[in-house]
Amino acid sequence: MNEIPVPEIFNPFPYQINPYVEQTRAHLVEWTRRIGLVHREAARRRFEKADFGWFTSVVYPAADAVHLDLMSDWFAWLFLVDDQLDDGAVGRSAEHAGAVVARMRAVLESPDFGAAAVTDPDAPTAVSSLADLWLRSAADATPAWRRRYIRHLDDCLTTAATWEARNRIEGIVPDEPTYIEKRRHTGAIYVCMDYIDLVEHLDVPETVYDSAEFRSALDAACNVVCWTNDVYSLEKERSLGEVHNLVLVVEHHRALDTAAALECVCEAISAETKLYLTRECELLAEFPEHADVLIPYAAGMRTWMRGNLDWSSRSRRYEADSVGVRPETYLEPALMAVEP
Repeated sequence: MNEIPVPEIFNPFPYQINPYVEQTRAHLVEWTRRIGLVHREAARRRFEKADFGWFTSVVYPAADAVHLDLMSDWFAWLFLVDDQLDDGAVGRSAEHAGAVVARMRAVLESPDFGAAAVTDPDAPTAVSSLADLWLRSAADATPAWRRRYIRHLDDCLTTAATWEARNRIEGIVPDEPTYIEKRRHTGAIYVCMDYIDLVEHLDVPETVYDSAEFRSALDAACNVVCWTNDVYSLEKERSLGEVHNLVLVVEHHRALDTAAALECVCEAISAETKLYLTRECELLAEFPEHADVLIPYAAGMRTWMRGNLDWSSRSRRYEADSVGVRPETYLEPALMAVEP
């Protein structure tokens, strides 16, 4: 966002950061090397610029040290897989992406929580590293949480591997309502909100989670996060010919210039943040008997909206010298089993 300044985005939530941030930064460097997610020097430089350890620390400021490390590892995995699907050849081949996603699904559904896949020499790195994460996350989680998380991650990966891939192949710019609904899946934000349960040691009853009040609050928070990310990743995605960005969707379908489209999206983010505050009040009023889980969950959604804005606006992942860099210089071929 060098030429067009980002309009002000309303965000009333306070900045917070986890005290274990430096420990988590160091852990993430070691884990990504050991697990094989990042090897090449160019990939390592790009990965470290993103500073996912800091990102994790501002969206989960209350996490203990063990869970903060786990969250940072999940972030690294999600973003690196997302880069493969968004920027790489695999994201333009629904068949190839679908085959890798099927192996990921098998890990999530395995009775050993992925233990065997961690050391499978034939597994793509994205699959074996997912197994490592799932083994560390699922064993102590409730069955309801595991079912919910598997559904959300599967929706995320499948939507990216099929819907987004097909749009790229066929040159389709999705309409606004469709994009907004799909973006909550492709952005893995339902997945990331699920981590609130792990970090805060919560067990949201399924009847509450599936209620209209909970879903409307959650969707508003997720929209704020996804649209904010679209604002700050705009130039990177435009340089790669990507169409899955709300600013680009608005620009295309409303026939606006970039500055006007950006203004529209930032106004929409501010409005959605205010809508979230209304929906949060309605949720707490509807289920006062579950305040012990809903208050910390709502706090988690708030820190996600604020922390994501702080990270997106400061992250070097989207800075000027990242725009226009060709994916083949930073994507790791072995991650999704793509030949060099």
